[in-house]
Amino acid sequence: MNKTISACLIAISLVLSSVGVANESQMQPLASKSLLLDVVKINDTTLLAAGERGHILMSTDGITWQQKSVPTQSTITKLFFLDEMTGWAVGHDAVILHTQDGGQSWQLQSFQPKLQRPLLDVIFFDKNHGIAVGAYGFMQRTNDGGKTWQAEYHLELLNEDDQLYLEDLKQEDPEFYQIEIGSILPHFNALYLHQGQLFLAGEKGLLAKSLDQGKSWQLLDEIYIGSFFDIRVINDSLLLASGLRGNLFFSEDLGEQWQQVDVDSIALLNNIVVADNGRVFVLGNAGVVLTSDDGKTFRLRTEEDGKALMSGVWFDNKLVVASEVGIKALDNQ
Repeated sequence: MNKTISACLIAISLVLSSVGVANESQMQPLASKSLLLDVVKINDTTLLAAGERGHILMSTDGITWQQKSVPTQSTITKLFFLDEMTGWAVGHDAVILHTQDGGQSWQLQSFQPKLQRPLLDVIFFDKNHGIAVGAYGFMQRTNDGGKTWQAEYHLELLNEDDQLYLEDLKQEDPEFYQIEIGSILPHFNALYLHQGQLFLAGEKGLLAKSLDQGKSWQLLDEIYIGSFFDIRVINDSLLLASGLRGNLFFSEDLGEQWQQVDVDSIALLNNIVVADNGRVFVLGNAGVVLTSDDGKTFRLRTEEDGKALMSGVWFDNKLVVASEVGIKALDNQ
């Protein structure tokens, strides 16, 4: 690895002028049946879901949903809650929203449509320190709870050839180099924090981990060249990663070695969910649901409507899912 570039966590020091003018979301009576991309449980009695047109909805039973007023119409891709009151939402147009009352109200922290960089995940380590990631290796960091965000480009997540290319470009054409580092990195699709280790899954087979809250990254060995869309630890020690065309892998040593799961489907696998009893679900496009008791062998079933299942959460002894056609409660068998 080129040491010059591998050591080059390019922390673009300028603080982005990150709050533009966004439009308020519109109250839609059928919002709970629209495209929803994420659903989370913030305490034992409350769920939040989010999706297209800035929709954010709340439920106390997983069946009836109330839409919340939100200062954006941009698609919301991911929700994250540090505790039952403090949370963030990210999405298209580099939008970042913040709530301090459990999702009842939301404030705009970032809106940068000119960047053309959707944010796809967000995680906070405490109330002040967090990162948001998205397309083309876009990563933003805050050290003040989201009042300001700084862009970072982690070139150590590129392969050696691309690092060498950038090193040459930096010498030959510094101006174009600054443009190129904003587009050459793969999409960052998912973050997961486990006992101080932060895992990252993304495009072009990207799997990586960080021991310093994402300030530096170590690439894990490439196990396939397609995109990964989710990664998480189950049963305290088994690492699962899901991706395109039914690709599902597990690791028993937190990413050092991997084994592929035999899956009788070519559907894109969007999200990994763990139930209270330890059962594992992997949700995919075309209504695909994979179920496992150990995370190594899975049973396949398909929802009759064949609609994409984007994200799920275990709530009140049932699997509540954000889908292409809104919220669903699935049979847990």
